[in-house]
Order: sequence, then structure tokens, then C-alpha cells
Amino acid sequence: MTPERELWACALLVEREQGNNAAVYIAERISALALAGDADGVARWKAIAERLSLLWTGERPMPM
Repeated sequence: MTPERELWACALLVEREQGNNAAVYIAERISALALAGDADGVARWKAIAERLSLLWTGERPMPM
């Protein structure tokens, strides 16, 4: 599986498991990783958040 497909798979899994709470779940993950100083983890979850946004709206989110 390519890294891009893995990100899409993660976004789809979070959507399936969290439903309408998926964006909040991702934001909480990003916050926890940022507090832990895990820059790579933050970047990964931001990439997942971008794919979730594309799934839901067809648009990329505003840059953070």
C-alpha cells in the first residue's frame, strides 16, 4: 500500500468508527501529539484531516 493510500484508508476508518465526531477525534489526536512534541505524528494526522475534509466537502481545509 502506498503512503497516500494509507492516509486515505486511515481517513475512511476514522470516519466509519467516529461518524460525525471524526473531525473532533482527529483534532484531539493532533492536540495530544502536539503536546507530546511529536511533530511527525501531528503532520500525519493533519494529512488524515485533509483527506477527511476532501471526503466530506470535496475541498481542502484552510492551512493551519
